[in-house]
Amino acid sequence: MRQIVLDTETTGLNPRSGDRIIEIGCVEMVNRRLTGNNLHFYINPERDSEEGALAVHGLTTEFLSDKPKFAKVCAELLDYLSGAEIIIHNAPFDIGFLDAEFSRLGVPPFQEHVAGVIDTLVQAKSMYPGKRNSLDALCDRYGISNAHRVLHGALLDAELLAEVYLAMTRGQNSLTIDLQVEETTQHGDDGLIGAALAEVLVLRAREDELEAHELVMNSLDKEVRGACIWRSLTAN
Repeated sequence: MRQIVLDTETTGLNPRSGDRIIEIGCVEMVNRRLTGNNLHFYINPERDSEEGALAVHGLTTEFLSDKPKFAKVCAELLDYLSGAEIIIHNAPFDIGFLDAEFSRLGVPPFQEHVAGVIDTLVQAKSMYPGKRNSLDALCDRYGISNAHRVLHGALLDAELLAEVYLAMTRGQNSLTIDLQVEETTQHGDDGLIGAALAEVLVLRAREDELEAHELVMNSLDKEVRGACIWRSLTAN
């Protein structure tokens, strides 16, 4: 399963009034593992950022003046996103801006290029109704450090959101082992019913399974800001 965590920075809040994308950050996950195959662009929006937006992202017109325009990066972006499931915090905002950029170039809408979209803001509101569910709030809730986040940045925010998403969706998988037992039962002296057990099968974990387990343990350590209880149990 290939998933892309995506974030954008923009000149303002409304693409319909001419605001443009100035930064795109994408983080790739395959089977819930970060691959390091990320994508990042600064983009020349051909206009100034609104004062409020500039205070959020700090990307000045001067800094962006020599960066490529969206038309130059569009094909590479679509090739990277093609067929993946996309994870976005407050998806309508980012998709609205991307669709506006695609429309200028005569490119089909965002949803036609990807396998689907997961909105982590919708998920968070469902899990924590009535609570703050901004990216910063979720980082605090899951013990994910964002101390280095002075200003918003698309790639940095995508990296944080990837960690948040993995924490939000980490569930305890139920393991069911069906063992055939003899139908005949016998009563012990204490009146309890005993059943014959089948041969116990021991399956050793593969190397890739051990690596996946270690990643989960590291995430648990990060959440408790120390060594989780499973570390102490396995050490004994």
